[in-house]
Amino acid sequence: MTTRRAACNCGQLHLTCEGEPVRLSMCHCLECQRRTGSVFGVQAWFPLAQVTIAGEATRYRRTGDGGTTAVFHFCPQCGATVYWQPEALPDRVAVAVGAFADPSFPPPRVSVYDERQHPWTERIADLPMEHFA
Repeated sequence: MTTRRAACNCGQLHLTCEGEPVRLSMCHCLECQRRTGSVFGVQAWFPLAQVTIAGEATRYRRTGDGGTTAVFHFCPQCGATVYWQPEALPDRVAVAVGAFADPSFPPPRVSVYDERQHPWTERIADLPMEHFA
């Protein structure tokens, strides 16, 4: 069984996820853009029973565009959002894929709120690679 570890920037808040995610999604909603500071969010969904959570978290409850509410958990020291739990799906945990810090992590299988997607993101693969010395 696959075991993956996700953590905040300072490592204080961390999760261990057993098995494969049940859903991998990319979200273009404005709230995910604000939460990540990027133009979309990518999340891996796991059954709560397959996730072990350690460390302290500050919580933020937010109602999304569709009217559903989720509780976001972020590190009180470094501020990184690591995971969230939708109140409508209490047996699921969404983990920010970036928190795994693993370029080999599987890609999203579904994209949501595409009407809010930044059009230039469709051409990301065409950008030249630049390496800093």
